[in-house]
Amino acid sequence: MDDEGAGLPRSEEESGWSVAATAATALALYRPRTLKNGSSFLVLDHFGDAQAIGSTAEGLFHDDTRFVSRLSLRVAGMRPLLLSSAVSADNTVLTVNLTNPDLTVAPDRKLLRDTVHVERQMVLGAGMVRERISVRNFGEAHLSTEISLSIAADFADIFEVRGQNRARRGERRAPEARPDGSLVFAYLGLDGVERRTRLEFNPRPQGTPARDNRWPVELDPGGQTVIEVMILCESGTEAAEAPSPPGFDALLAGIRNWCGARERQRATVISSNQAFNDWFARSASDLTMLTTETESGPFPFAGIPWFSCPFGRDSLITAIQCLWADPELARGVLRYHAKLQATELDPARDAEPGKILHESRSGEMAALREVPFGRYYGSVDSTPLFVVLAAQYAERTGDWALVREIWPHIVAALGWIERYGDIDGDGLLEYDRQSVNGLVNQGWKDSWDSVFHADGKLAEAPIALIEVQAYGEAAWRGAGRMAKALGHEDEAALWTDRADALRARVEEAFWIEELSTYALALDGEKRPCRVRSSNAGHALLTGLPTPERARRIGQTLMTPESFCGWGIRTIAEGESRYNPMSYHNGSVWPHDNGLIALGMKRYGLNAQLERLLTGIYDSALAVDMYRLPELFCGFARRHGEGPTSYPVACLPQAWAAATVYAALGAMLGVSFRPEDGVIRFLRPFLPSWLEELRIENLRLGTAMVDVRLRRHDADGGVSLNVLRRRGQVEVAVIT
Repeated sequence: MDDEGAGLPRSEEESGWSVAATAATALALYRPRTLKNGSSFLVLDHFGDAQAIGSTAEGLFHDDTRFVSRLSLRVAGMRPLLLSSAVSADNTVLTVNLTNPDLTVAPDRKLLRDTVHVERQMVLGAGMVRERISVRNFGEAHLSTEISLSIAADFADIFEVRGQNRARRGERRAPEARPDGSLVFAYLGLDGVERRTRLEFNPRPQGTPARDNRWPVELDPGGQTVIEVMILCESGTEAAEAPSPPGFDALLAGIRNWCGARERQRATVISSNQAFNDWFARSASDLTMLTTETESGPFPFAGIPWFSCPFGRDSLITAIQCLWADPELARGVLRYHAKLQATELDPARDAEPGKILHESRSGEMAALREVPFGRYYGSVDSTPLFVVLAAQYAERTGDWALVREIWPHIVAALGWIERYGDIDGDGLLEYDRQSVNGLVNQGWKDSWDSVFHADGKLAEAPIALIEVQAYGEAAWRGAGRMAKALGHEDEAALWTDRADALRARVEEAFWIEELSTYALALDGEKRPCRVRSSNAGHALLTGLPTPERARRIGQTLMTPESFCGWGIRTIAEGESRYNPMSYHNGSVWPHDNGLIALGMKRYGLNAQLERLLTGIYDSALAVDMYRLPELFCGFARRHGEGPTSYPVACLPQAWAAATVYAALGAMLGVSFRPEDGVIRFLRPFLPSWLEELRIENLRLGTAMVDVRLRRHDADGGVSLNVLRRRGQVEVAVIT
């Protein structure tokens, strides 16, 4: 253990690495327009501008650096009027329609509003933006006006945008207008890397390109002109080696081809309920946008804007929620994490041999270790979740070739659980940060104050979380099944025994009879945190509790103190640190509810499950664009009102988007027997708001089926018909 990080007192001043909640970062309150491609993402206001009227967390970001901090379009020197603004359904292009306000263009002449139509279209590639600005005169007289575009680049690290202060910064250089007509902003970072924003214009602006660029517009009635702008993010010497970038149409076509291919890899769903279809379609498109193609395969970045990078826990849980529909995503996630698995002790990064990644960053502050997240391993749950996903993937697909490929990494992960994850040798998984700069809490609720006792006192490390014990038990048991299938009989028996021992230890140490649920955690002295939390619901997901205890946990989670009407709160109302506006102590997280829903299905808790799924569905209908946020506040549901936004929530967020897949998996009880070529639906049900559901392109190996499920109001049963079949696959319904 690193002595520098041990025994540090915790106080309310210690906020860790949370996002500073200010007017500048509260993007969720006005639902910005977002695009993502690879390691690049774009956050703009509804006008298609960035920081046009004040300091916000908007701009063009690439590799955790903001390459464009200001983008502001004006018509005749004034901000135009907004007509409409929307990202396409497939998340590939932003279209903004604008018009002119009432303008005085000469002492004796006015330009009436709604005369000039300005359409802005933007497409985001990997490290580049193409914008097409179309200007049309709908007036009856000749139009003489001006379009201007103001641009700036501050090269702020994403952690600066999040609120971190830096003692020093690198050198920002004056904008350079090059002979070829391009404009370059440059910044030499303290890490020795020069980052550049290069802009090209067609046609060129009047005069020399600069921060403020102007195009005179002369149009007869009905006339139209087009201005195109390209923005490139460059670092080091890569620009000299880069191929010529594609034009607007070619870039858009390439992105749409990739999105289409990604969509064809997973099952799609169409129902009799158009609102549900809109929620599903938005979630599917968001997952596609958030997914980055890596050398290991598709990998979902966590969320925009704060977490648009690889995260261990987030990607693994996203893959688990989507596994029935999209095993290819799980394959990419497993291979990616196997490649980045820690192989040595590095206390500064909370790294230990066999441990799975928490987070990876590529900005200047990470390179300089001003933040510890360049490649950081401070999560206690990523490693068991890696093994859990591997076991579930094998059982979903029968792809034992991949299991053999990553088997050394699975064994190394189990070695970490045994040697490093169990700090005191009592069989439980605990955490205690090694680095003074690392995360204080290292479960999914990683706020500094998220683990506490009934009196509100913070738990002291090493801390054993209930959900992590459930993941650990599932990891040992799943590893045992994989080992047996691969012929490793001794390991199979040993690991199954360890799963049994961990289950018995949890039932003895965590169950709180008077609360009818498990303790949130055990502190360093093995004292239970007697707090009602959503964490206990994750034990249902893995099948750890007995049926009777599972029933009681389900009832506890659905009491008014825990279930607010939109979803299950992270912490129940009435607990000492309950606050519905907090990040982890009373808020509602869609992915948390999705995992609990899967757990309720496992135990046949259908009454609670239908109430929970209805709350999640209703929340999706109440938010903008049917896009579930990372989280929302846990205030009780009130008639005629939607859920209360959490101001700095990510939108979109991968595991929130994946919640619709978890909800469907819970409804349908879909499972797979690849060794027999059978897809099974275990006691499927459809809630009252879904009369019919059609699943297309449901794959098992090289075979696929389309199926239709219908709800029968008379007895609540569900009938299933196979609509199309390709290859050798059978479909079975188990009632």
